[in-house]
Amino acid sequence: MNINIYYGGRGIIDDPTLFVINKMQEILEELRVNVTRYNLYEHKNTIPTLPQTLKDADGIILATTVEWYGIGGYMQQFLDACWLFGDKEKIAKIYMCPIVMSTTYGEREAKLNLSTAWEILGGLPCSGICGYIENTVTLEMNSEYVRIIEKKAENMYRTINQHMASFPASNQAVKQKVSISPAIDLTPQETEQLSQYVSDESYVQKQKEDIQELTSLFKDMLHHGGVESEEEYLKDFESCFKPQTGFKAEYSLGMEEINQKLILNVDGKDMQCFYGSPNQPDVEIQMSRSTMEDIVNGRMTFQRAFMAGSMKMKGDFKILRTLDLLFPFEQKGA
Repeated sequence: MNINIYYGGRGIIDDPTLFVINKMQEILEELRVNVTRYNLYEHKNTIPTLPQTLKDADGIILATTVEWYGIGGYMQQFLDACWLFGDKEKIAKIYMCPIVMSTTYGEREAKLNLSTAWEILGGLPCSGICGYIENTVTLEMNSEYVRIIEKKAENMYRTINQHMASFPASNQAVKQKVSISPAIDLTPQETEQLSQYVSDESYVQKQKEDIQELTSLFKDMLHHGGVESEEEYLKDFESCFKPQTGFKAEYSLGMEEINQKLILNVDGKDMQCFYGSPNQPDVEIQMSRSTMEDIVNGRMTFQRAFMAGSMKMKGDFKILRTLDLLFPFEQKGA
């Protein structure tokens, strides 16, 4: 059994939450559980990559301290990353135990917020711990408090080990009503690269400005007699095709300004490129005409367009990456 602990406090010495999770970790390890601790303040620059650590977890502990109000910024960033980048199918099988200790008011509300957030993500709830502790020494010296912590750790182990069911919660319906990005199987290196793009606000803003400028440019071109033809882009793909030995896949490329899908059917050294309806594509792509122009003119790759948010995809991300190898467009005039 694998249990991860995500600690969202500041790591100060007299934080009562640290005593609680240390005691729970001690009990769980006595039960032969593999426990991995992630102190979010130590990973503050790579929090968007941490949802990848959930893949091998059977259960998790979300632990934080209410020092003035709420669950704190690090824990909120981690939950945001789980919503944006987490594997929802995996999260649906993970039990979560919330631990919230407070040195001020609001521990019950914070514990409820953690439980609600995890249920919206689709995860499974466990009974948690919350309490107001004015002095950590009081917590350490009180045998009754220690017994409560030990029992909670044992209950969490029992819940996960027996795969105990729970009634569905109404807030889980949010997943079905809110658009969720599909889970993507990324390597740690790719996830780190993606997190850098996510956290680089200047890069994202520059991409948005470039896309808006190109969109306006093409709207003007269409207004002044630009041609929307089913032959468009076919020659670009045919002339740039670089076969990959043994590779076989079908891509469906949709553009907002063109009704038909651009189909790329690759089978080793053979490639068919045409407009029509896809059969069973391995990857479905949706983008604007301006993004396609950037790609065929070598100013952008398919992978960069996806990371910048100017292209949506559905399917196998590894097959999407191969698209840039199959069609290595070079910048015109370079």
